[in-house]
Amino acid sequence: MSNRFLFPHRFKLIGWILFIPAVILGLLITLTDYTPFEWDLTVFAMYDGGFLEATKVMTLVENNVADEIIGVVAIIGGLLAAFSKEKDEDEYIAQIRLESLLWATYINYGFLLFSMLFIYGMGFYQIMIFNMFTLLFIFLVRFNFILYRASRVAL
Repeated sequence: MSNRFLFPHRFKLIGWILFIPAVILGLLITLTDYTPFEWDLTVFAMYDGGFLEATKVMTLVENNVADEIIGVVAIIGGLLAAFSKEKDEDEYIAQIRLESLLWATYINYGFLLFSMLFIYGMGFYQIMIFNMFTLLFIFLVRFNFILYRASRVAL
């Protein structure tokens, strides 16, 4: 089966190599406020401001870009790991891929609805940060679990 929307199989390993360390570092930064490296740079900001703060629009700001870099690496790695072809990509794997994406979407939005109803303040902000990555994470876990289980049955 040929699917033009999937990356070549060789990108899967690269995706995992990027995704796993980025997720670990991201969790470390988010949960402990520990930053493994400081990378203060002047960056372009379309919007920089917050509640009861002076708002800056279309300006240069000084920012530690470590968390942005880790987030970008996690997203790119997750996309490569999730949407690279398997060695033997067929209709069965395409069906598992589709069902896993559906499951991940339902679970992700279930978490989001729960959070909107029961979590407030800065805790909700942290949940929103996690929510950017949970769709990919849940998809990867379910897709690979189903593939693993199917391979065990085939043996």
